[in-house]
Amino acid sequence: MKAILATGPQSVHYADKAMPAVGRGQVLVHVLAAGVNPVDWKMLSHASSTRPRTPGCDFSGVVAALGPGVHAFQLGDAVYGSLGVVADGTFAEYITGPADFMARKPRSLSHEQAAAVPVAATTAWQALFDYANVQAGQRVLVHAAAGGVGLFAAQLAKWKGAYVIGTASGRNEAFVRALGVDEFIDYGRTAFERALPAVDVVVDTVGGATADKSWAVLKKGGFFVSAVGAANEQQALQHRVRAANFLVVPDASQLQQIGQLLDAGQLRVHVQQTFPLSAAAEALDLSRQGHVRGKLVLTTPG
Repeated sequence: MKAILATGPQSVHYADKAMPAVGRGQVLVHVLAAGVNPVDWKMLSHASSTRPRTPGCDFSGVVAALGPGVHAFQLGDAVYGSLGVVADGTFAEYITGPADFMARKPRSLSHEQAAAVPVAATTAWQALFDYANVQAGQRVLVHAAAGGVGLFAAQLAKWKGAYVIGTASGRNEAFVRALGVDEFIDYGRTAFERALPAVDVVVDTVGGATADKSWAVLKKGGFFVSAVGAANEQQALQHRVRAANFLVVPDASQLQQIGQLLDAGQLRVHVQQTFPLSAAAEALDLSRQGHVRGKLVLTTPG
């Protein structure tokens, strides 16, 4: 089969790779599309000529074989999911993964759209509901609301009944407002930390100065949740708020719930651009530059 093999941050090759074996509790998936996430290019620093890696976490495709003990799927089922960060990732024509890391693909989505969902949407879900426990009526600030995680965080918080403020660049204002946010802040023109009344929750996928300025806008007892390691215990104590850093965990049950919301039209997905699998290096470079609206997706020959 064809796959992407990386031997370093700038050494990404479209090459032949052996088909993966299917173990107990696993599913062999013929990948039709794979989403591109920042973690995919970040993990390339661990690749070398002696330890090549295949990037990729997200996938959407068709069940090609079932390992012993798998009863949730049948051959030919359309599925989507995330493998997490592994050495043998999803930028390949075939992958194997645990059955409980995947769910049936939302019927309303193409494989390209579905591949843009798992990591971003489950990161948003876990930030809002597993960590911050967002409730109806709370004020939620979502940074980078036009990005992969941000667009789902904004929509899921609104679905829960929260009042949502989204930050993004001015060029993304119409896009973010269309997600249903209650307020939009152009971070290039407005200092959000001076413009906002106190909020209950901050969802951070940016880090750096944006995270540093966010502590001051939280109510006492509020929650700062970061998917990029920016939550600081000392800052949390100083501002009398709660905080958590976390890494997303693949979760089939959450994917099922997210899929239902997508099929019901309560969530939308946005794919900025698709690339053939052979052009993965170009897609990774574009992701590395930042400012992607929604997600980039790779497609296999099918």
